[in-house]
Amino acid sequence: MKKFWLTLSIAAGILSSCANKPQQEATLSGLKAENFQTEVKGKKTDLYTLKNKAGMEVCITNFGGRIVSIMVPDKNGKMQDVVLGFDSISNYINIPSDFGASVGRYANRINKGKFVLDKDTIQLPTNNFGHCLHGGPEGWQYQVYDAKVISDSCVELTRISPDGDANFPGKVTAKVTFTLTKDNAIDISYEATTDKKTIINMTNHSYFNLSGDPNNTITDNQLYVNADKFTPVDSTYMTTGEILPVAGTPMDFTKPKAIGQDINKFDYVQLKNGNGYDHNWVLNTAGDITKLAAKLTSPISGITLEMYTDEPGVQVYTGNFLDGKVKGKRGIVYKQRTGVCLETQHYPDSPNKKDWPSVILEPGKTYKSHCIYKFSVAK
Repeated sequence: MKKFWLTLSIAAGILSSCANKPQQEATLSGLKAENFQTEVKGKKTDLYTLKNKAGMEVCITNFGGRIVSIMVPDKNGKMQDVVLGFDSISNYINIPSDFGASVGRYANRINKGKFVLDKDTIQLPTNNFGHCLHGGPEGWQYQVYDAKVISDSCVELTRISPDGDANFPGKVTAKVTFTLTKDNAIDISYEATTDKKTIINMTNHSYFNLSGDPNNTITDNQLYVNADKFTPVDSTYMTTGEILPVAGTPMDFTKPKAIGQDINKFDYVQLKNGNGYDHNWVLNTAGDITKLAAKLTSPISGITLEMYTDEPGVQVYTGNFLDGKVKGKRGIVYKQRTGVCLETQHYPDSPNKKDWPSVILEPGKTYKSHCIYKFSVAK
């Protein structure tokens, strides 16, 4: 009998403990931090929530330095999640994607994964039509950053990339700082140092769907890009080395137009080669972050995104390879062109294009890059 009561007492204690254990509240976007807490290669992952007094919310995971959700008000004041992603860390780990990632060491493509630095030929892993894309198959988007919470509206992520990481030279210490501002902007600052000459080109790879419903495509979004020129690509998505005018072509977004207006005009070779828009635009802003670089508006929600950067280029990618096989947040299947990326960057394959802005980082110097995504409602 004693044994029975002892067993009952222990069971009651466990139930009481479970009942008293605080339950983690979901974020405004419906995410739960516990679904992002695990270990990857011995490093802990988590979910970090940034908020401002205006009610905006941004959720970030240190796995790949990814923006997981962005909640902003639409034209009716209803809060909408305007980026694609997953609602658990297991999907980010098990389903290869760039959703929301802080990409490094080199965003975009390097031709055949090869470049020469101080007469040394460096061969990187190839993972995209024979080229190295976004740092290769083990790029920083698949690594765990160390996180430091600065405030309710700011988190700092740091990654130490060892010498020889994916064959890139130099031990690099990189930092990405996300700050949610009072005026509903996500301010992203990148910094990096190295102990050996190397190359670096970082970006954020968020897929925006400003309608708030990824069942909708982004082809009706009005896009403006402050660029008179772009860098054409061949059939393997590699830049040819040319810089061509956008005037008179489907690449012209100097006046806002629907993304879908010309996207299927595959008689234009660049749209055929890119399977839509997957190109780098040469910005007119000359590195001035106070000048508008791009603007995107959803006619459904009225939500507008203004993008500012000190980078010379922006890659506009219209989700051409989303194929309906990936199920994201809220169980929604991501079909083709249900997200658009505005990736601030140096131009693709710059290490092999001597006349293009340099991506070389030397010891004693600090790489810096700055991007602002500012949200509002169209008037």
